[in-house]
Amino acid sequence: MDDLDSEWQSKGATLSDKSAREEFGLTQDEIHQAARAGTLQYGVASMHGNPWLRLLRREVEALVKRKHGANYLKDRQAKTELARVTRELKRLKSQMAQLEERKAELIAAIGR
Repeated sequence: MDDLDSEWQSKGATLSDKSAREEFGLTQDEIHQAARAGTLQYGVASMHGNPWLRLLRREVEALVKRKHGANYLKDRQAKTELARVTRELKRLKSQMAQLEERKAELIAAIGR
């Protein structure tokens, strides 16, 4: 298996066209133009009959850097990371509340 094939298989190395639009602020038209120009490699995939493009993350990042600049790319990546961290904190707070509740139940059961 060569490096390109392994890149397509690596976790986090690819993203969908929808994720590229959300994470990097690209438009569908920009993605299609770059794909037609050969700037972006893509694979066509589908789920439940709905097609989507599978893109290489490093190429999407290079496209965004070229079109909007390195600072824009860093800002978008920071915003995406912040959203991920905020989601994870919310999940952990919920899990912690459930564990505290279970702890209280167990303490009450032991005290009987």
